Order: sequence, then structure tokens, then C-alpha cells
Amino acid sequence: MNIQKEVSAVGESQVSKEDLALINQLSRKELKAGEVYTFTVRLCDNEIDREWERFSRETLEELSGLFVGRSGIFDHNWSACGQSARIYRTEVVEEPGKVTKAGDPACYLKAWAYMLRNEANANLIAEIEGGIKKEVSVGCSVEKEVCSVCGEEMGKCRHEKGRTYNGKLCWGELKGARDAYEWSFVAVPAQPKAGVMKGLGPSLKELAMERPGLREELAELEKAAALGRRYLEELRSQVVKLAALEVPGLEMDVIRSITGKLEERELTALKELFSRKGEESRGLVQLSYGNGQSERAIEDKAFLV
Repeated sequence: MNIQKEVSAVGESQVSKEDLALINQLSRKELKAGEVYTFTVRLCDNEIDREWERFSRETLEELSGLFVGRSGIFDHNWSACGQSARIYRTEVVEEPGKVTKAGDPACYLKAWAYMLRNEANANLIAEIEGGIKKEVSVGCSVEKEVCSVCGEEMGKCRHEKGRTYNGKLCWGELKGARDAYEWSFVAVPAQPKAGVMKGLGPSLKELAMERPGLREELAELEKAAALGRRYLEELRSQVVKLAALEVPGLEMDVIRSITGKLEERELTALKELFSRKGEESRGLVQLSYGNGQSERAIEDKAFLV
């Protein structure tokens, strides 16, 4: 693998015979070197981005093949009118001496793109060469997003991206590239160096911001979700404490790992079970005689907390 250094997201590239051959595999007529303008693009990398997500090295390798032949557009606007360039070659490039926040060697997905040298593209070519059109972002999909703390799929565990747990930062590891849709010139990419738009289409929050009537509803949903997360976290904490009392031989880390995978219904059942067991061990549950409890036992229940 060739080691190359990049200083910007987009840079001009010379047209070699090999490049021209790859370009002509995508064109309907045979193009000459003077008819095409080529440039290199830093599509995405394996660093943790502004959304506390990152592509794994393996996912970048998978995306490398998927992006060949994909169109370059503007602001992820899926319109044929915005098609301006096309990728004809890709490569995952290592950055010697650089390490990501995740602790592994830094690398990124580099692409070579071409466009026609004609009057319609003259202004865009000038903006690329002048550094105006520079930041890029990609549209793609992945199979899953894995929690960096516990290894579970994000959304199925109790960890939140951007928070630190026992000294370990939580982020979402994007794994298993499914498809690459397009790449776009944008003003502000999600990744600091290149930018990345994971998934198909805008997010729910982006849609809500475009429709004022949905903003208040989304805000209420976010409040309810936050309240639910706090309740679930408190419920897990209670179950951990009860389990530690009733099962003293079980390590705390094991208890936390188990409860971290349980939902509200399962946690509630465990809490009730441990609570009953605790009452029995402390002699708070009265013995029953025959088919019912003694009157004294029933009266005492009023004082149990």
C-alpha cells in the first residue's frame, strides 16, 4: 500500500494513462486526457467525529469498492441536475505517525474523481482549484453501530455516546458497509477533516427543524426519552444494589454487565424478586396458616416500607 500525505480534502490530480483507462470504463465514449479534469477527495476516515461515531478500518475498506462509480453532487440533494463528477478510483490511505482517539493507526478513504472540461463545469473547476469547493461528505449505509464500551449494538445498551464510563469514552463504531449512495460538496461536514453523512436521507431532527410544527413535538419526545433513560438508569442501580445484598458471591462488574442488557420489564421483575427475598431473610413476611394469613400479619403489612 502506498503511503500518501494529504493537506486538504480536495486536490488536483494529473491524468495518467492508467487513470484515463479507468475513466473510460465509466464513460460511454472514449475520452482524451484534455477532455477531463481530475481531482482527489478525502471522503471519510476512522477518527471519532462530531456525532461521536466513526468508521472502523474494515468498514473503510468495504466502502472503498462501493464508492467507485458514484456521483458527486451538492449538499446531498439527490437530483440528476446536480451531478458534477464521478469517482473512478479509491484507496484506503494510512497516515504515518498519527493515532486516532480510539487508539489505532489513523487512515482515511481517498478517492479520485473526474469531470468534463467544458463551459458548464468551468466555474466549478475554478472553485475547486481556488479552494472554495473543498469540504466533502458521503452518503452511505452500514449494517450496525456498535457501542465502544460494551460491544452491544447502540440503542440496546445503557451507554450514551460522548459520555465516559470508568475512564472509557463511549462512541458508535460503524461496521459492515451495505451501500454507498453519493458524495457531496458541503459547507460543514460531520467529520472535522472530511465529513460524513451516515445513512439514507436526513435525520428526524433535521426534518423537524425544516417544519416548525414538528419542533415542539420533537422537543417533548426528547424530554420524555431523557426521562425514560433516567428512570431506567435508576432502576438498574436499584437492582444492582439489591443483587449485591442478596447474592453476595456475585461480583459487581458481573451484576452491572447483566443488568445493562435488561429492559424495564425484566429489571422490575428482578427488583420485586430481590425485594421479596430480602424481606423473607429479615423475617418481615409473616407465616400463613391454612389458606390465609393471621390477622396480626395482615395488620403488620400497613407498617412495611
